[in-house]
This record gives sequence, C-alpha cells and structure tokens, in this order.
Amino acid sequence: EEEEEEEVEKEEEEVGSCQNEPPAKRVRSEDLGQDGERREDAGAVEKEPVERKRARGQNKSRPCMKPNHYEQRRLCPSVTQGCAEKCYFGSQCRFLHDVGEYMAVKPADLGRSCVLFETFGKCIYGVTCRFAQAHLGDGYRNIVNTDLAKQWEGKSLVRNNLSKDLQHQLRKRKFIFKKADEYLRGLAKPRGNGGKGGKATGRSTEEQEVSNCTTPQEGLGDSPGCPVLPEQGEDPKPDTLQSPGPTGGEEASSVKTVGPVTDEDIIKLRSCEKKKLEIQGKLYLAPLTTCGNLPFRRICKRFGADVTCGEMAVCTNLLQGQSSEWALLKRHHTEDIFGVQLEGAFPDTMTKCAELLNQTIEVDFVDINVGCPIDLVYKKGGGCALMTRSNKFEQIVRGMNSVLDIPLTVKIRTGVQEKINVAHKIIPKIREWGASMVTLHGRSREQRYTRGADWDYIAECAKIASPMPLFGNGDILSYEDANRAVQMGVSGIMIARQVPLGALIKPWLFTEIKEQRHWDISSSERFDILKDFTNYGLEHWGSDTQGVEKTRKFLLEWLSFLCRYIPVGLLEHLPQKINERPPYYMGRDYLETLMASQNVDDWIKISELLLGPVPTSFTFLPKHKANSYR
Repeated sequence: EEEEEEEVEKEEEEVGSCQNEPPAKRVRSEDLGQDGERREDAGAVEKEPVERKRARGQNKSRPCMKPNHYEQRRLCPSVTQGCAEKCYFGSQCRFLHDVGEYMAVKPADLGRSCVLFETFGKCIYGVTCRFAQAHLGDGYRNIVNTDLAKQWEGKSLVRNNLSKDLQHQLRKRKFIFKKADEYLRGLAKPRGNGGKGGKATGRSTEEQEVSNCTTPQEGLGDSPGCPVLPEQGEDPKPDTLQSPGPTGGEEASSVKTVGPVTDEDIIKLRSCEKKKLEIQGKLYLAPLTTCGNLPFRRICKRFGADVTCGEMAVCTNLLQGQSSEWALLKRHHTEDIFGVQLEGAFPDTMTKCAELLNQTIEVDFVDINVGCPIDLVYKKGGGCALMTRSNKFEQIVRGMNSVLDIPLTVKIRTGVQEKINVAHKIIPKIREWGASMVTLHGRSREQRYTRGADWDYIAECAKIASPMPLFGNGDILSYEDANRAVQMGVSGIMIARQVPLGALIKPWLFTEIKEQRHWDISSSERFDILKDFTNYGLEHWGSDTQGVEKTRKFLLEWLSFLCRYIPVGLLEHLPQKINERPPYYMGRDYLETLMASQNVDDWIKISELLLGPVPTSFTFLPKHKANSYR
C-alpha cells in the first residue's frame, strides 16, 4: 500500500507538470496499471524536466539568516518601550531585562548619527539602536529632541498597517464578508440554462438592466451577484476605510452633516459613480517581488515615478492575517497614487480579500496578477494560469469589482505558450467584466523575461481595448524606447525589472524619460542613492540589529540587479539594447568598478561601507539565479 501511495504521488507530479491547465487535485489509484508498466513510464517521464532544467528561476535552498544568528542575547522589547514590569512572559521570558548586561554583549555601534533621531527627534529603539551613541545620555537614558518630535506628533508616515484587533478577527474567522458572501451565494445558485451552478458567471438580473448613465459595455461589470436589498445595508464610506467594522453605513447615518447627504449606504455604487483611475500618460512603477519594497519605491518616487504599486500579495495569506503578507500593503505618505496587487486562483478567496482591503486599507486601485509565470503560482491555478481558466477568471473579476469602491485593474501576458497569443481575445472580455484598466506584458509565460517584448502586438491590443486604457510593459530601457511605446497608442508605460535594464537596474530612468536625456550618472551619485536607500530602510525596518540586517538583505538583493548597469560614458553607442551583455570592464574610478562587479563578496563590501561589518558567518545568495551572468 505504501508503494502504491508513492506511485500515486509521482503520477500527480507528472500531471502537475503539464502547462496547458493547472493540475488535477486527485489521481485515482485505479487509473494506474496493475502490471507496473505504466508506473515505469511515469518514472521515465518524470526525469525529463531534470534533463531540460535551465539556470533560471529561484535559488530555493539559499541560506536564511535569522535574528538569533547575528544576535544571541537580545533585550526584551518591554524594556525598550519603558514598561519592563509589564513583560508578557514574566519570569519565563528568554530575553534580557538588565540594560547593563545587554550593553556588555551588544555589538559595537555602526556610526555616530542615527537617521531616526535626526529626522524625527526620537529613536524608538533606544539602547538597542546600532547608532545609539547619538541619542543616549547618562544611565543609558534615551534623549529626545522635543521641538523636532512635536513637528511629527500625530502624523501618519506609513499607512495600511495591520492592527492587532483586525489580525485577531481574521485568525479567528470573525471578520464578516457581507458583500462577498452574497456574491458567492449568487454563483452557487443553479441557472435556468440546464440548472448547472458550476458554470455560473455571476451575472444577475440587475446586471442585465443597463444604467441610464453608462454604456452597455460599462454596465455589464457594474453589480454582479444578487440584488442588494436596501434594509441589508452596504459598505462604509470611502473616508472611513480604516475601520474594519461592517456597520459603516449605520454609523454614518447618525453623524450630522452639512450639505448634500449621499445615499451610498443603502444604494449600490454604479460603475459610473466609482472613483476613476486617471493615470493615462503617467509613469507606472510595476510591482516587483522582493525588491519593490517601500524604501525602493521612495527612491523611484523621488526620481519621478507617478504611480506605484506594492509587491504581489497572496490573498489566502492576507485572509489569514499573516503580518509578513500585510507588510506588502504598506504605503508611504509620499506615494500619492498607490495600488496593491493580489494573486489568487479562486473567486471566493479573491472576492473576500477585495472586500477586506476595501474596508481596512487606503489604496487608489487594486490589481489582479494574471502575469506571474513561476511554477509555484501557475500550478495552483493562479497567475498566467487564469488566462486558460476563463470561467474562474470572469468570476474573480466580476466578484472583486462588485465589492470594491475603487477601480480594479488586471495585469496579463500575451499568453501561456510562446507562439500562441491569446491576450487580444481576453482583453475585450476583461473590459466587459468591469475592469478599469489592463496592463499587457509583451511576453508569454514560456518566454519569462527572455527574448524581446512584442510591442507590435501590444499596439494591436491597445486598439482592441479602447476605450479602456491599456498600459504596455517590456523593454523600456531609455527615453527613446518610452517615446516609441507611447507613439504606438498605449495609454501609458509600466517600468519593471527588465533585463538588463529597468527600474531595478536604473531607478533614475524615470528622470531620463521626463527630461528626455541620457544621464551619465557618476559612481558617487549612485552611491548617494544607496545611502538614501539604507536610510529609508532603517526608518522602515528599524535601526536595531534586526532592522540593520534586514536592510542589508534587501540592499544586497537590489545590488544583484544594480551591478548590470553600464555607465553611459562607457557605451560605444546609445541606447543599450536588451540582449547586449557587456564583458568585464574597468570603471572610471574604483567605486564604479566595484559597483560593476558580479561577485557577491563585492556586493557585501558595498553594504559594509553603508551598514558596517557583517555578522560572523554571514552568507548571501541572491533570490534569482538570473542575477549572475553565466
């Protein structure tokens, strides 16, 4: 029996390797041959991917540095916060409570100036700060610059934080998804055409009646699901997004108002009444996994990015209240047009997650990731796989659009297979389902990030998508490429990681596009950018040992892309093309040569110039294998 179970698992892996459709959830044991011949065939087929394996994807077995690896004895947070007597763990606490004992084993400070103290007048990390000598007085007392601290008092610099109350509701499954549950009940109802509920598209009788202020195409995606009765209540007002409670309409009715009173608490918003996404012609920084964190977005924002988007967040993790996933939704106050990107494979989780975010965070749009090519996502039915699952894709778009008060956008690729483009068939459907905008990456899933982007096909799809805006994505390496893309009729351009250039390799690309010039940026200017990133990272992740090492980790991930930049002054011709890989070269000074190195040890050396020496037995391996030329 154990051998038979192992063979069933092997058969499931074989089915999962098929790229045409996500794998089946179960394989019946009776389908396997009794004589063992088919099992041998399955083993032979299973060996094929190993032979064809390429040097791309992720380094999944890379070492992970945890806090206890670089700081054996840590001070209890209750001491840092000034309430040591209220330690939750009491006598069983494994952290130190004696400040003197901690200072005796604390690693040496990394500098004499603390960015938190200089910016905000107070460092909340106190004695644990790795720059503590800048704000520690007698008896390890934390000094506060009262005048500077008052300027920031009451101001929210980072929004969309996960509160403990909301996290408790999600973990205990006490959060009420009123609108999502109603939409999902509509999907489960049997339809008149044969009585099969599994093929339902979520369109109700209310949806078939076109509003007098919308065109038939716009009205189709207005309100999928069953009609909402007035006495059942509706979603809260947009200006009360921070309150997770589902009774926003009842609270609003008891507040005295001046001027016209809206009826959105009892009447569903139509598509023409929703907030519009006016970003045509703007520069859009794509959501970048791992490297598209908040400090990096602040760098790009400073160089001229108009629209920013958080890293891809998995909807199931958000619904479970995972702090690490909710951290991807955080928004800095300088990000004036900000969205979040969700990944999921099923209408129930995606619709509930959309309603959750609609009530609890402050964003300008929500994007659905239908372009992720990695196997982990694709084999579960998410990412690019949704392009082959049109029924589920439609239910997801209609469901999310029905529960959101903000625009819904979709990011797709040209298709799954390399020479079979299907985006031109899907885009009109996406417009009909109610999406406000589509972003098209000019490569298929099989191409990943190799080959050139097909901008002729993107231009064709832009005409098909009209009047819905379509942003193009792929191979924007210079302002000439950006001009050429805009002339093809797209509404705007999205700038992502690119190979070998882009926002990760060249964050000042936004400035070049807006000023229509090539910027021969010096090594000292590039080093100042890295210095700003580390300061932003210490603000965001903290200036204690744990925050410093997390900042170092993301700095090294970014340096693994930055090393591919070739200074304009060294190029034989402009602009650089996507498939041109340079030989090893000497820069115009030592720092420029160091920054061009593809050796991990040199990246670590740069990090030590900014964040001090690395901990003992420190190792680093970049997340993506494609970060080093072979």
